[in-house]
Formats: sequence, C-alpha cells, structure tokens
Amino acid sequence: MGAGRYDVIVVGVRIAGAATAMLLARQGLRVLAVDRVSFPSDTVSSHQLQVPGVALLQQWGLLGQLTGADTPPVRRVRLDAGDGLVMDGQFPAHAGADALYSPRRTLLDSILVDAARAAGAEVRENFRVTELTASGDQITGIRGQTRGRRVVTETASLVIGADGKRSLVAGAVGAPRYRERAAQSFASYSYWAGVPVSGGELYQRPGRAVAVFPTNDDLTMVYVAAPMTEFATARADLEGHYLRALDTCGDMGERIRSGSRAERIRTTPDQPNLFRRPHGPGWALAGDAGVVMDSVSAQGMTSGLRDAGLLSAAVVAGLGGSRPLDAALRDHQRQRDRAIRGMYDFTLRLAALSPITAVQRRFLAAVGADQQETSRFLGAFAGIVPPEQYFTLGTALRVFGSRAIRRPPAAGLLAGCD
Repeated sequence: MGAGRYDVIVVGVRIAGAATAMLLARQGLRVLAVDRVSFPSDTVSSHQLQVPGVALLQQWGLLGQLTGADTPPVRRVRLDAGDGLVMDGQFPAHAGADALYSPRRTLLDSILVDAARAAGAEVRENFRVTELTASGDQITGIRGQTRGRRVVTETASLVIGADGKRSLVAGAVGAPRYRERAAQSFASYSYWAGVPVSGGELYQRPGRAVAVFPTNDDLTMVYVAAPMTEFATARADLEGHYLRALDTCGDMGERIRSGSRAERIRTTPDQPNLFRRPHGPGWALAGDAGVVMDSVSAQGMTSGLRDAGLLSAAVVAGLGGSRPLDAALRDHQRQRDRAIRGMYDFTLRLAALSPITAVQRRFLAAVGADQQETSRFLGAFAGIVPPEQYFTLGTALRVFGSRAIRRPPAAGLLAGCD
C-alpha cells in the first residue's frame, strides 16, 4: 500500500496505540508498533473504563479477557455531594454494555498489546524512538534504539504518535495546539486491601473530588483530586493530605484505615488540557497525544479506544485508496473534536472543584429522587450521552417542571476519575 517497509508505524503501544495497531492489522495493513517499555507494565491512570469503552472492547471481542481476569463490573454508583445529598443509581445500557470497569493497567494494556500481535501487527517492546525521519516535510519513518543500543531505522507510509500527552511525535512535527487550558487539579491514588465496596462511590467536597472503585486482585482503587494551588504543600505530607480528604467523605477515612494500603500513593500534577492538530504529511496522532484533559472526569481510557476506532477507519480509507489520506485524516480530526469537545468543556468545569451552588444542589436533589433521571445523569457523566446534550434548559424543565430555572446547572457537578 505504500513505499515504506510498513504501511503504518505506531509509536506508543498502550491503550490508544495498541488498539489502533490491532484495528489496522485486522484490516490487512502492515503494522509495526513500538514502545520503550515491555509489557505488562504499569502507568499512572485513573482507571475507569466507561460504559462506551466497555462496549468497544465487547465489539472487538476483548471484553471476555477483562472479565476472565476477575475485573469487577460496576453497574451502580453512589454520588455523595455532602450535607446529606446522596444520589444512588445505575448506568443506562449502551451498545450492549451496562457496566464500567476499573482494570489495572498491567492487565488492560497487555490485553490490547496481545490483541495487536494476534491481529498480525509486529509489536517491538523495549524500543526507544529517538527521532522521526523525513523527506522534505513528509515524515517517512522512525529511528530508535533497541535495549542493546543498536540503532534501527524503519520506514512507513504513515507514522502514528500514540505516545501520550508528552508525545515525542507531536513535538517532532510541531503539531499545533488549540483549546489549551492550564492544569487546575492534581490527582493522587492508591490501592487498598480489606476495603470492600459494592459499587462505585463518588464524593464531592469543597475543593475535593474522591472516587472509590473496585479493581483487580480484590483491591479497591481510591482517588483524590485537589486544587493545583495545594500541590506544593501537599507533597510535603502526601499521605496525610490524601487521608484528610478521605476523612471528609462520611466513613471513608475510617474504612480505609481499617484496611491496608497495597502500594505506594501515586500522585501527579501533570494534567494538561489541550487539543493538538492530529495529522500532517506522513504523520497522525492518537489518544492523549492528540487530546488530553484532566483525569477528574475519568474519560482518558475510553477516549483512547474511541479515537483508535475513528483514526483506524480513516487510515484504512486513506491508505486503501478509497479516498485521499489527507482528506480522510481531516475528517478524523472533525469527528474526534465533535466526539470529545463537550466532555472536554465539562471536564474543565469539574476540574475547577468549585463549591456546589444552591441551584445545583436543588438540581441534584431532584435528579436523585427519580431513578430514571439518575440513570440519565450517570449516562451523561459516563459519556453515554454527550454532557452538552444533557445539561440543557430542556433537562432543567424536565427535572423542575414549572419551577425550571432559566440557566441549566451545568457546572461544578460531581466529579470522578478515569
């Protein structure tokens, strides 16, 4: 299909990269996928695979491997906004899926890497890309080093950067940024044994968002988001800062202390919010390399899978000759931006960790009193329904009836993690 040794080289083989490599290889393209680590490998993550992401795994025939590894499904979530305001509901079904999962990345990433290999992609681990090769302004391939420091050059018709928010590929091609916003919060999380949960738990407190979800190996993942302005002081006593946040969440602090922390507390202030133009001559971007946002809305893994589907369809059309590759990649950018723009804006509002207003409290109380409305709300929060389509005057009219307010309570609602 092209002049290079490969049709496509994918740089970065975690969620978006491995899924893209798998989907392209399933369509018969010659794919090389490289990563600087070997798998299984852990990485900083907010863990939640939202219902739409679960539906994609199911569509691709991979969900059974996730459930077969005893990854607990979560169908119900309890949302606690403080002062006795609690919402408890179930996710709506979407494309045959009705639960989210919070898998360890050592598991999920390996499932996708193995699936890429099984589809026919060549996956090269422990390979560090050092530069892109080019002919004029056309990217032609990669140059990098194996673990033994042997320098290798590979060529392809297209190089896809799926190498995360600090993407080497995006930096090398100077991918323009837009809709960029400063980081607003930092995230801390760890895994706890002996802290059983029957579903998901979300807590909204002044300047805090807390999420509690079951993960693999009978562990519970507990996540805390706090304002970036507190990071310098929090890092001096990270565990104390983390536990004090949990102490404000009902009996969560007590429950945590009755269990045991299985691993160190991970924390990151590195939560940029930006879009990058995801294509140019001989290159494209996938997943966090193209759009990244605060972890507070728990959308990263799901967005990566969705983008893999959209990008792989565009690449197959472009390299297969059914339409010009540049036109197909321009369409991918429009589809990607349309799919994520509303959730991106919603995430920025959540990441502000603003106090809940009286009107928002009334809205949440009214939603919580109606199980159907609670399900719709959770569907918007999970990305099943775009937030901009749920948080509207029409929803306010439905929830409040004749007492509807003029401006819908779209900001500052309960926050979770990805």
